[in-house]
Amino acid sequence: MGFSKSRPFFSSAAPRLSSSRASYLLCRSWQHLPKFHPASTLAASEPVGASLSAANISIEKTAAPKEKLPPTKLVFGHTFTDHMVQIPWNDTDGWLIPKILPYQNLSLDPATCVFHYAFECFEGMKAYKDSNGSIRLFRPDKNMDRMSKTAARICLPTFDHDALIKIIGELVKIDSDWIPSERGYSLYLRPTLIGTQASLGVAPPKSALLYVIMSPVGPYYPTGFKAVKLEATDYAIRAWPKGVGDRKLGANYAPGILPQRMAASRGFQQNLWLFGDEGYITEVGTMNAFFVFQLPNGKLELATAPLDGTILEGVTRDSILALARERFDKDKWVISERKFTIQEVADHAKAGTLVEAFGSGTAAVVSPIKEISWRDQPISVPLQAGKETGMVAEQMAQWIAEIQYGEVEHPWSFLLN
Repeated sequence: MGFSKSRPFFSSAAPRLSSSRASYLLCRSWQHLPKFHPASTLAASEPVGASLSAANISIEKTAAPKEKLPPTKLVFGHTFTDHMVQIPWNDTDGWLIPKILPYQNLSLDPATCVFHYAFECFEGMKAYKDSNGSIRLFRPDKNMDRMSKTAARICLPTFDHDALIKIIGELVKIDSDWIPSERGYSLYLRPTLIGTQASLGVAPPKSALLYVIMSPVGPYYPTGFKAVKLEATDYAIRAWPKGVGDRKLGANYAPGILPQRMAASRGFQQNLWLFGDEGYITEVGTMNAFFVFQLPNGKLELATAPLDGTILEGVTRDSILALARERFDKDKWVISERKFTIQEVADHAKAGTLVEAFGSGTAAVVSPIKEISWRDQPISVPLQAGKETGMVAEQMAQWIAEIQYGEVEHPWSFLLN
């Protein structure tokens, strides 16, 4: 396949993340603006009131710890740790004192704006326990940057990235015994930001709540990779240009459930989302999509859709691209972020030059694809002999896991002290 030999090329020190101050999106009338650029903010103005700070965390530990399930009994997102973070914000005082509290219900007025107008965004990230028992986060700076951009897009408050990483780190350390020690297991972290103003009317919320909950999780494929079958979907659209498909909004996810159920009724595990009359490939389910093509010049191309406003800026996506550009043999590989269509995929399959396809995301890291149904015709995707995965997906899963579990020292692995 043309991989270059593995070689040490990373710094051996766990990094200190530099301070990042996100610009604040001014929520004003947009009709006077000549253009709206989803990837940028409208103005560089700091939020009113106090900045988010990790210096004054209030900690209340639970008096009734929960019973922990055996690692083999864990179901993704069904078990939660003993504690959570809550950080209120309002437009007068800014960010208030961060609190680490026993895991508990939220009390919200029925008129709270998150229920009526979807003022909500979230992140998905993980903490890992290495062979020495130390705890590591994987690229938390990327999650903070994406969450801040998403918050700004829907007029929720932005925050100091380093401060939130430190607060999350304190929560993880308090509940560190919830992280299974076995390879393949981790602690899934769900930072969430909601508008909490209790009034009807579409306007920027004057109050908000940032909270973090955590769930111990096992391997996505406990018995090894299981390649999936997809239905190429053009009767429903996941995202569109100049929309919010590049932001991690809860409102982006619920509309995809019905098409997924429709695909499942026909024997497919997920949707391959297409866009436009051309049938451009965008994402697969809730993951970014990668394809490997054999080119006429003999080189191999690893291709994924570009960040054009319709594609979520996946942390795993970015990691795969960076590792491929660093570690694949440059004489044998082309790494592309470009538009391509389902017809191009079908043509490669017919010509025998479709090499591999897979999805990428936080939960699974990679999800191999073995078949795509398009216009009721199957497109077969090759797998390695005797395996449920292609070589690139397998290699990426290995390289990323080595970083996540601290087996290879790397700047992406953030060590909690």
